[in-house]
Formats: sequence, C-alpha cells, structure tokens
Amino acid sequence: MATLEFNHMLIKNADFLKPFAITLTKDQETAKDLMQETLYRALANKEKYSVGTNVRAWLYTIMRNIFINNYRRKAKQNTIFDSTPNEFLINYQQAAIQNEAETNLRIKEIYSAIYELPQIFKQPFMLYFEGYKYNEIAKVLHEPLGTIKSRIHFARRLLKTQISKF
Repeated sequence: MATLEFNHMLIKNADFLKPFAITLTKDQETAKDLMQETLYRALANKEKYSVGTNVRAWLYTIMRNIFINNYRRKAKQNTIFDSTPNEFLINYQQAAIQNEAETNLRIKEIYSAIYELPQIFKQPFMLYFEGYKYNEIAKVLHEPLGTIKSRIHFARRLLKTQISKF
C-alpha cells in the first residue's frame, strides 16, 4: 500500500477515534493527546498494517494499548521529586494514620441515635443498615414496599438532625 493511500485511510478514520478517546480518558485535552499519539504510532508502524484488515479495529487497538500503558506508567510514578535544597523523593502511597478513637466515638454516637429512633422507623432502618434490600425488608416486616421506603427515609432525616456534623 502506498504511503499516500495509507495516510488518506488514517485521516478518513481519525474521526471515529475521538469518541473512543474521550470514553477512555474522560477529558477533552487528554483525549486529543491520545488521538495524536495513536495516529503517530499508526504512521510509524504502517508496515505492520496488513492490507485488507479493518483499519478502525487496528487503530482502536493501538489507542487502547497506549491508554493502558500510560495508565500503568502513571500508577508506578506515584513519587514526586521535591525541589527543596535537600532534594528527596516523596512517596504518594504513604498512608495517613487514622485516629481510631474519634472514629469509635462517632460510631457510638450513630448507634445511640439509631437506638433513640421511634420503633416504627428503627426496625426497618436497622435492617437496611445491616444490608438488607428494600423488598427483603418489606417481606420480613409484612409491609408494603412504599411504606418501608418512606420509613427508612424518615429515619435518615431524623438521624441527620440528631447526629452532629464533623
């Protein structure tokens, strides 16, 4: 295949790459960069293209591989260079130490607020809080689904007023 034909074929199919690039990156500018890199790699590797194969599929595969490689590269590069006079590397993966005492106090506050709910709201809310689905709670309590949903909604509203914000 002649270079001119190949270039024309790439230009003709480049418009189909943009939505796919935006889907992958979720950003207009990054999508443009990904499209450019894809077309560059396609031009650089035109001898690897087999005449008669689906050019769009070939371009999509190149784009997907570039995206995956960039994602993996960024995941490995979670270290920043600090340009202070000491020049040391800061690792993003360092975990912050959580204050468990404060968390435990918050959990106790939440449970006491749930305990103070009226029984009509507490029972469906506790089942919901434990992970049951609305329809399962309705079957257990022998109540209509809408009633269960509204009781859980009112329980949440009451809890919001009772529990202090952070």
